[in-house]
Amino acid sequence: MRAQPGQLVRQSLVFAAAVLFCNPHAAAQKVPAATQGPSVAPTFVLGNATDYAGIERCRSCHKPEYRQYQKTAHAKVSVPGKDYVSGCESCHGPGKAHADAIEAAEGDEGKTKLALEEHPIFSFAVNARISSALEQTPIFKFRSNAKENAARCLLCHTSSKQQEFFEHSSHAAHGLSCNQCHTSHLVDEVKDQSKGELTSPQGHFFQVPQLPDEVRWLHSSLLKESEPKLCFSCHNNVQAQFALPMHHRVPEGLVKCTDCHNPHGSLNHASLQKPNYQGCVSCHAEKRGPYIYEHPSLKVEGCTACHTPHGSTNRMLLARREGRQLCLQCHTGFHGQAGVPHGRLGFQTSGECTRCHVAIHGSNLDPALLR
Repeated sequence: MRAQPGQLVRQSLVFAAAVLFCNPHAAAQKVPAATQGPSVAPTFVLGNATDYAGIERCRSCHKPEYRQYQKTAHAKVSVPGKDYVSGCESCHGPGKAHADAIEAAEGDEGKTKLALEEHPIFSFAVNARISSALEQTPIFKFRSNAKENAARCLLCHTSSKQQEFFEHSSHAAHGLSCNQCHTSHLVDEVKDQSKGELTSPQGHFFQVPQLPDEVRWLHSSLLKESEPKLCFSCHNNVQAQFALPMHHRVPEGLVKCTDCHNPHGSLNHASLQKPNYQGCVSCHAEKRGPYIYEHPSLKVEGCTACHTPHGSTNRMLLARREGRQLCLQCHTGFHGQAGVPHGRLGFQTSGECTRCHVAIHGSNLDPALLR
C-alpha cells in the first residue's frame, strides 16, 4: 500500500527527531570556518647567555627608542626557556660586546664614534679592550643591503599569507626592505616636508580626521607614514591618477592602498589581494552575481577591461569617454550580421549601448544582457 504524502512528512519528522536525540550535537553543526594562523612564527639568532646585555643596558643610551619600543608588540616577544633573549636584542642580536665597547670609551667622543661605526677601522690608536670588543660586536643595525635587512624580519614574519611572498614581490625585486616602510620605534624619522601634504582638491575638502602620528603608527602595522602618503612617495604616477575628477576615495582617506593591494606580494596581477574581479566585488557587492548570463570579459580580464581603478576623467571610471566606443573595442563582429537589429553604422542612432543592454555586468533573464 502506497504511503500518503502526509504520512511521509510525519515519518521524516520522526526520523529527524530520532537523529537529533541520538546525536544532540548534530543540531549545532556549522560550516567550518577558515583556519587563520598566527601572523608570526618567532625564530631568533641565538647566542650564549653571556653575550646578552639586557634591555636595561640598552635603555641607558637609547632612551627615546626604548620608550617607543615598549609600546609595540615586539616588546612582549621572548624565547621560551631563554628569558635573556628579549627586547631590543631579539631583533638586533646579542649586545653585550657593543655595550662594553661603548662603556670602555668612557665618554671620549672620538672613541665613542669609532665604537658606533658599522665598519670600524682599527688603525687608530685605541686601547686593546675597545678593539677586541668591537671585533666581536654582533649588533645588527638594519643598515645593510635590502635583502639582509628583510631576511632579519622574515625570521619571524613568515607564517602569514600577508608576508610569505615578500621575497618574490616587486618591492623586494626593486631593492626595498621592511624597515623602509615600517619602524619598531618612531624616533628620528626624517620626513620629507618639501612636497607638503596632499594637494588634490578632493583631499583638501573631504579629508577625514587624522589620528596623532604615534597612535596612527601603533595601529597601522608600525608604518612610518600613513597611507597613501607612504605609497605615493614612490608611486608618483598613481598619485597623479588619484587627482583626476573620478577616482576611488584614496586621497580622502576613505580607502587605503592595502585594501586592494598586498605590498608584500601575491600571486595575483599587480599584487592584488584577491584575483581578477574578486577584489572589486568585495565593495561593489551588487555586481558580484552569480548570473545565468554573464559578461565574458568580466571573467577573462576582470573589471579593468572597462574601468580604470585609480582614476579617470570619465564617468564611472570608464576607460573611454563614450561607452559605445568602449563596447566596440571587443564587439566588432556583431553589427551588420543577420539577426542583429542595427547595422554597422546604425548603432549610432540608438546612442549608448547601455540604453538597451542595461544589465551590462550580467543578467538572469536575457543572454543579450537586455534586462
